[in-house]
Amino acid sequence: MARVRELLGRPLGIGVLLVVVATAGFGLYWFQPWKLWQDQTVEEALPTAQATPGPAEEEQAVEAEPSGAPSSPAGPRTLAAGKLISHEHATSGTVKLVRLDDGSHVVRLENLDTSNGPDLRVWLTDAPVKEGQAGWHVFDDGEYVSLGKLKGNKGSQNYAVPNDVDPSRFTSVSIWCDRFDVSFGAAELGRA
Repeated sequence: MARVRELLGRPLGIGVLLVVVATAGFGLYWFQPWKLWQDQTVEEALPTAQATPGPAEEEQAVEAEPSGAPSSPAGPRTLAAGKLISHEHATSGTVKLVRLDDGSHVVRLENLDTSNGPDLRVWLTDAPVKEGQAGWHVFDDGEYVSLGKLKGNKGSQNYAVPNDVDPSRFTSVSIWCDRFDVSFGAAELGRA
C-alpha cells in the first residue's frame, strides 16, 4: 500500500493513472457493454397511409361508381418478405417490404429479437445473405440505404423507405452495427 501511495505521489504515477482511467472510459463508451443486458421493445402497427385524391381523381371515382358507394382502399401490400438469420448476434423475426396505399414503401420488422448494441441501423441492401461468419461483413460492400437507427431490439417496427429510392433494386435487409461494421442479423427479401 505504501508503494502505491509513493507511485501516485509522483507525476509519472498520476499520468499513468489518468491514461488508465481515460482508456477505460473510452472503452466503455465505444463498446457500451451494458446494452447487452438492456432490451428496448417497440410495438408499432403497420401504417395505413392513404393517398388523398385530387379533384380529377374524385371526379373519376364518382363517374366510375354511380351507386355512390365509396370504393374501399386496397390496403398495404407485401411486395417481398424473408426470415432473419443470425450473424454476429442471435437474431430472429421476419422482414417485409410493404407498399402503402399512397405508393410509399416501408420495411417492416416483425417479432424482432436480437441483442442491443451501439449504433444499430436498419439497412436495405443489394448484398446476398450468407450464413455464419461469411455474412457478417458483406452488407457494406455493395449498394445500401440506411433507413435509420434501430428503434428497439425487440418487437415489430416500421422504417420508411425514402421516396427517391427504388426498393426493387435491393434484395436484403440487415440489422447493421455501424460502429463495428458488422451485421447482427439479416434477411433475404423473396418476392411475395
